[in-house]
Amino acid sequence: MTVPAIDPSTLPGPAQKILDPSGPAPLKAMAAKGLMPGLGPGAILAVIVALSLLNDANGETAKKTLEKLPPPLLNGALALQDLHPAVLDALGPIYARDAAVSEKILFHPALVSDTVVAMAMVGTEGVCELIATNEERLLQVPSIIEKLYVNKNCRMSTADRLLELAVRNDIELNIPAFAQAKAAIQGELIAEPTEAPTFDDEQFSTGVVIAAELRLEDGEDTHQLDEMTGKEEIAAKAKPLHAIWADLRPPAKIRLLTIGTMREYDAEGRDVGETRFDAKALRMLGVRDANPLVAVAAMHTPGVSDAEVVRIAGMRNVAEDVLREIAFNKDWTRHYMVKFNLVANPRTPFGQASKFVLHLRENDIKTLAKSKEVSGAIQAAAKQQMIRKGKGQ
Repeated sequence: MTVPAIDPSTLPGPAQKILDPSGPAPLKAMAAKGLMPGLGPGAILAVIVALSLLNDANGETAKKTLEKLPPPLLNGALALQDLHPAVLDALGPIYARDAAVSEKILFHPALVSDTVVAMAMVGTEGVCELIATNEERLLQVPSIIEKLYVNKNCRMSTADRLLELAVRNDIELNIPAFAQAKAAIQGELIAEPTEAPTFDDEQFSTGVVIAAELRLEDGEDTHQLDEMTGKEEIAAKAKPLHAIWADLRPPAKIRLLTIGTMREYDAEGRDVGETRFDAKALRMLGVRDANPLVAVAAMHTPGVSDAEVVRIAGMRNVAEDVLREIAFNKDWTRHYMVKFNLVANPRTPFGQASKFVLHLRENDIKTLAKSKEVSGAIQAAAKQQMIRKGKGQ
């Protein structure tokens, strides 16, 4: 549901005077700062929101005012059942980092779905959890799930649960690699959420090295003491990325490939920051994953470059499904080296590799016809092409 515009005629007389285009300029300037004696909290915020939409100095002032509203004014307005939806829509994204304020917004009767979508994009972990509790709204507006899924603050376990909710209810989501993530969810049973930490919460509760390179701060040890067991364990930052990757479940790998970051928590579950992964390093792990769903999903993650596709097309330790995915992509196969690498790669299915033989240069065809590094079928196809060109025997 879209957000209706504020109709000045529905506001008290003083508010209408402020919003009147021909009204006194000094009055507008004061109102943009929130200075409106005699008006109630709801009307004050409605005027500020309306002014914030203007492309002038008052509009900029009003935007700044919305970001620093006095708590009595903010809470007084949110307590009003008839607060205008446009006010909630303006406040939602701004206060999506304040769980207490967000809770009042999310449970307000005048809230519309577009506001929730905007909050889901930028909400903190706590706000994401609040949004995720309303499954009825999530099923009615799947775009909320989409925004939560790609929000780096949303817990991995929460994203898994929402993905499963969509899959169980036959809802298609517009997220990267959804087909592969859906198949991964359908192929395993996901435990119902409990108050106890889930497997995903535990495996995403510590930081990791950005690539395979070890990065520890000065004085930081490679081991840490587990206060629960009294045993020393290797610090997460000291673990190779591939070792951490190997411990993840397929849906978690697919989401990590998509968002490229995770939240880090201390022993008490407090958020202590964000850890970023190198996107290329993740993709190189992804395309070599034993699960073909994960491997193909890696090719659908944001930011895949042509140079990466060229390299992956020539790799002999990737799944056939990845090579087939590249072969079917017209944008990728516009590049000559992608076509050549697919043909020269013995892991490329013959049906896909053979159709590109016709597009190769004569010297490359000669090389393939004599090469022992390609499959016999490709050798034969290259020789036949040379004969067609009158260059073979």
